[in-house]
Amino acid sequence: MTASQQPVVLTTGSIEATDEEVVDANVLVVDAMHRELLQTDEMSPVAIRSYYVDFYLTQSLEGGFAQYVFTSLDRDETDTLVREGMASMGATAHLDLFNRTVKAFEDLSEEDAERYLDGALDDDEEPTEGVRALDELDGEFEELLESENITALNAAWLRGQDGVLVLDDGELSAHIERLVALIPNLAERQAKADADALEEAPDFEVIIRELCNIAGYALQKITMGDPNYLHQGEKTLAWHFTTDHGDFIMVEDDDEAFMIDPATQEIVAAVEFEEADDDEMVDA
Repeated sequence: MTASQQPVVLTTGSIEATDEEVVDANVLVVDAMHRELLQTDEMSPVAIRSYYVDFYLTQSLEGGFAQYVFTSLDRDETDTLVREGMASMGATAHLDLFNRTVKAFEDLSEEDAERYLDGALDDDEEPTEGVRALDELDGEFEELLESENITALNAAWLRGQDGVLVLDDGELSAHIERLVALIPNLAERQAKADADALEEAPDFEVIIRELCNIAGYALQKITMGDPNYLHQGEKTLAWHFTTDHGDFIMVEDDDEAFMIDPATQEIVAAVEFEEADDDEMVDA
């Protein structure tokens, strides 16, 4: 099934609920599909555009257009989806304002763009004309919400689609599983997702994953950090985590990290940090 044939999916609890709950339900469904490695072109085009219109709304309410710019991973694609969504749901005034705001931001000098995104000026510094114009457009955005309710338009657009699927939690999980089963390169996507997650992971998670690999255990969840754990008589930070072989902790000293069974205090695995590069580890 192509993306253009994929239906909007809403939950049973949302379909007769408030406009906000309908839009939120679509966001939850799209997020669930993203977590299972479905890509934008494998989902409902309406659901995706609704999702990004709400993303723009949420970011702008929290921090103005600057926050939308900060949090958009691919502005070209995101701007297009926002425009198409607004046009399709009839949010014409918001679309006009969005286009004017994007143009005003693009017209800023590099220095003014940095000032606007930072949101701070020196005490004796007056905002430039370009920055002042963006601030005024942010104010216009908040005023416009009073006359053109973009969430109501978004919800009505979702509800009005032909063939909307209304599913409970179990049915939703099964639906997503069926879509995932159709992914032709699922193993490749999973490998890339794992690599990307590891690259972005904090140092303690990287160490825990390396220890689990050495032990031959599968990490299930990192549960908590304990700053008061006693290791060899000294208080130290310990990370608790769960594997397919039970619960363990990770502690570090100056040049090593240890995976310890908290019940027996047995060291299950250890890694030694390379002196030349703190990001590199060797099996101890």
